[in-house]
Amino acid sequence: MTLPASMTTTEAAPALEARSPGELLVQLTTAEKIAMLHQHSPGVERLGIAQFHTGTEGAHGVAWLGKATVFPQPVGLAATWDEDLLRRVGEAVAVEVRAKKARDSSVSLNVWAPVVNPLRHPLWGRNEEGFSEDPVLTGKLASAFCRGLRGNHPDVWRTVATLKHFLGYNNEVDRNVSSSQLRARVLHEYELPAYSTPIVEGGVGAVMLSYNLVNGMPAHVSDLVAKHLRQWPGGADLTIVTDAGAPTSLYAAEKYFADAPAAYAAALLAGVDNFTDDGADSAPSISHLEEALERGLISLDDVDASVLRLLRLRAATGEFLGGARPYPADPAAGEAHRLLAREAAAKSVVLLANSAPASSGGAQKSGPLLPLPEEPGQLAVIGALGTHVLTDWYSGTPEYSISLAEGLGELYPGVSAVEGHDVVALRSIRTGLYVGTAGENHSLAANSATAGHEQLFELQDWGGGEVTLRSKTNSLLLAAGNDGYLYPSATRVGGWIVQETFRLHRDSDGGVRLQHVGTGKWVHVEAHTGSALLVAGAIDVADTFTLRVQENGLEAAARAAAEAATAVVVVGNDPHLGGRETLDRTTLELSQRDQELVRVVREANPNTVLVIISSYPYALGDLANVPAILWSSHAGQELGHGLAAVMSGAAEPYGRLPQTWFAKDCDLPGILDYDIISAGATYQYSTAEPLYPMGHGLGYAPVEYSAMEVSDAGERGIEVSLTVRNAGTRNTEELVQIYAAAPDHRFEFPRRLLVGYGRVPVAAGEQRRVIVSIARDRLATFSVTALRMLTEPGEYFFLAGRSAGDLRLTASLLVDGAGSPDRQSGAEVRAEHFDAAEGLELVPETHLAGTAVAVSPGCLLAVAEYRNWAAAPAGRGTVRVARSDGGRVSFERAGAAGTWLPWVQLEVPAGCNGEIGFELPSRGETKTDIRLVVSGNVVVSAFLLG
Repeated sequence: MTLPASMTTTEAAPALEARSPGELLVQLTTAEKIAMLHQHSPGVERLGIAQFHTGTEGAHGVAWLGKATVFPQPVGLAATWDEDLLRRVGEAVAVEVRAKKARDSSVSLNVWAPVVNPLRHPLWGRNEEGFSEDPVLTGKLASAFCRGLRGNHPDVWRTVATLKHFLGYNNEVDRNVSSSQLRARVLHEYELPAYSTPIVEGGVGAVMLSYNLVNGMPAHVSDLVAKHLRQWPGGADLTIVTDAGAPTSLYAAEKYFADAPAAYAAALLAGVDNFTDDGADSAPSISHLEEALERGLISLDDVDASVLRLLRLRAATGEFLGGARPYPADPAAGEAHRLLAREAAAKSVVLLANSAPASSGGAQKSGPLLPLPEEPGQLAVIGALGTHVLTDWYSGTPEYSISLAEGLGELYPGVSAVEGHDVVALRSIRTGLYVGTAGENHSLAANSATAGHEQLFELQDWGGGEVTLRSKTNSLLLAAGNDGYLYPSATRVGGWIVQETFRLHRDSDGGVRLQHVGTGKWVHVEAHTGSALLVAGAIDVADTFTLRVQENGLEAAARAAAEAATAVVVVGNDPHLGGRETLDRTTLELSQRDQELVRVVREANPNTVLVIISSYPYALGDLANVPAILWSSHAGQELGHGLAAVMSGAAEPYGRLPQTWFAKDCDLPGILDYDIISAGATYQYSTAEPLYPMGHGLGYAPVEYSAMEVSDAGERGIEVSLTVRNAGTRNTEELVQIYAAAPDHRFEFPRRLLVGYGRVPVAAGEQRRVIVSIARDRLATFSVTALRMLTEPGEYFFLAGRSAGDLRLTASLLVDGAGSPDRQSGAEVRAEHFDAAEGLELVPETHLAGTAVAVSPGCLLAVAEYRNWAAAPAGRGTVRVARSDGGRVSFERAGAAGTWLPWVQLEVPAGCNGEIGFELPSRGETKTDIRLVVSGNVVVSAFLLG
């Protein structure tokens, strides 16, 4: 999370001869070094080091720095599955950052993008910011985007990309106090690949840590940076930055440390190089770090290591090269970027469904509803998202924006647009007067005995009880002013704390009271002025209004649909409402109002196209029966052109879903359940029948698959070859997707695992052979006995098709691999390295290192299975206890037919911290499985049997 700072032009540091980061480091004083550890570094004039701050937002365009090209949201870009397009978009963002830097030296060349948290749960409020449910696809797309941000100069980076947010971050509810449970397999197979790919491929210079805890330890102080990020090729010099306010959270919300210096010291020692705290005010952070140094919690060597990494980040952009500058100061790329934005908007559109309308009389199209014919007749675009282009918190400010109605209007004559809102008037029951605009500033007041134009408002229901009210007087949204009064003053919903939404509280007698969502205050009519004022308190302080519907939006929508040859109904979300940073969604369903809008339009005209413009997937229920359905993210300034190109057939549908669209809320695990294996989550492990599967997306041409072969290609890995044939009359591009399955795998292999994909152009009637190469390590799983990623030997099935749910061909291959060793007697087993578990929570072994197991809150027992022992252990055993408030530790052996037999039981006294020895009764089995059972308040680190 970042909040936009006020950016002012500053004088650039004087150009000096080229200097290395090491040369600069030794000339800095201790105070100057510590000052550099805050996000906003003051600069060192005597050394010609300019002021600097980390972080220019650039998730899908340059944000918060004035006009910029706005591309589709990241989840929309990911729907293209097009690495080259992502690279070009990243390059465009970097070019525009450099251009802004040339005009304002305070602009940072450190870009805080992309977000690479896999889209594990579709209710995550920040779904729009990520790329894909699949971590490897996420990593590939992120790597391409980062290559674009970096530029192609061998030594000087155009900008420095920052991956966000490490690690295990997919929930907004309690995000800075919740613990993401990442067992070893989930960590290595699902979380880390999204980061390792772009880092190893060399396009990343920084990583931002996440707010949450991981296995009970705050991500900002855990050993994950040292164990993983720093160990990868390219990882040693990564600059690690905190998320905004996270350092304070360590000792405030999380209460993990007694005070700020201890928290700052632990973060620095864990790998943090730059603290984003207290906005632009660096004084508190400097004070905390100085005290940590004075108390001996950190050393000057620790400070030097972080400062050196920060200087290297800056040096990478050419800052210390003196007069040499490999990139143009202010390239004129406007038109090229506009065309790229249009290309990205069109390619990100996903055709979810396309069939012929059900017969109900009247003029109907005989074939699939899309593409639209050259002369489609009257088109009615219905819904507010058909006439407005919305932006999100991390969007830039576009030079222009094209709505769907405008895009279609450029292609076809006679396009009408109806937003489908109710037009309402609010009459104060206490005063008997209608609320309307008054005076030059259009302030809101109860001032009229009748409902004229100034007393009318368009009411839009966004779901979840939130509505907006747009004045008919000036077409602006009601919002709270700084003085507490209401004004129609906002062009759109926006801001970190939204000021443009209200909740309608209906009384039993039909009266309505309005609560301002942003402040929680109530709308009250002043007795002496009639002005509408926000007041704090209980609901009794609110005025009660009669809400009169002057124009029924659903009736208007039905009329427009009935009069059109084709109705295009557009629904979705506002990115600032219902689900966003700090707020997760509570349901997959569209708002009730949007559902009704689709139904009335469909009932009025069977030739209905449903367009969903959203930041995330929806469950559609009976609405999935609409004959043609398209999805687009909030695709930026060229949204309308992109959608219109696909709907008209000028562009072939190119997009494929980067995540599953589940059919029902009950198909999802809890949003805080990060163990995708045990939870049966994501396309990899879910057994639920999805509405639209991972990778889904139709084209306008039917494509046939045949003649699949799988072969071991030696150093090239595994090759899957097959034939695709375009059986239609239109040229197309087919995205061939390859998934793997291994039913007899030693560990629980995913039901479906995306292992490769390739896009191939196929002309009408053409047949082409496609070869997809698969790296052998894509089949690897984390071995809990070898403690590394391994490809287990055995039979793997490769499935080819158009999505994870449309797999048309299958072939198998016996794959060699090192294989996991059996567990051995006499070897210590870390308790965290189980095969399966129930009722178990992963917790810190010590305050700042290691992972142990304990009973999960609300459970009586923690049970962990450790399978595949070469022989039943005998002799002595030990269990290592990290801490105890009293409880029991037991070991059981596998019996017949899934039973478990008692073996060893140990009482663990309160205060125990260390090893407990015991004798193992000999049973003589040659192979066995063992499980650990913990009850009470005991934390187990490891055990050794035999």
